[in-house]
Amino acid sequence: MDAETMKMLGAGLAAGLGMIGPGIGLGLIGLGAMQALGRNPEARGVLLTNMILIGALTEAVGIYALIVAILLAMVV
Repeated sequence: MDAETMKMLGAGLAAGLGMIGPGIGLGLIGLGAMQALGRNPEARGVLLTNMILIGALTEAVGIYALIVAILLAMVV
């Protein structure tokens, strides 16, 4: 394999593996929120606020992985 192939393989792995964690994390956030709402429907406002905040932080990790993949593909 030449250097260009290895560069694209590294970028693909960085994006793919770096976005698995946030995807699973968002699923678990939704699962926890739905279970909490099932047990205590009155806490909807607090749960929704916390869920959105944690979801945004989780998405940031996926965006960082995407940026690293783009840098690997374009710069290196």
